[in-house]
Amino acid sequence: MAKKLYVGNLSYNTFEDSLRNLFSSYGNVESVKIITDRDTGYSKGFGFVEMSSDAEAQAAIAATNGFEFDGRRLKVNEAMDKPRRDRDNGGNYGRW
Repeated sequence: MAKKLYVGNLSYNTFEDSLRNLFSSYGNVESVKIITDRDTGYSKGFGFVEMSSDAEAQAAIAATNGFEFDGRRLKVNEAMDKPRRDRDNGGNYGRW
């Protein structure tokens, strides 16, 4: 089963291809996504890498967390699920 990793402290000059090359040394990379600002298109300095297995993900974390890449020390760990938004209170602005 695929395991998603959070990769933080990315250089704003890092591209998805170079991140894929780095992580492919530790196993099969299923996907890479660097998060960008929707207005400017510039990197927000973090992204996600999805590895094929838990073992590959753990090897990648061990090898790349704290690793200097494009002039920055990476922060790499397992990605947490995005919290769900409560749609029932959306737009209510505190009124019950």
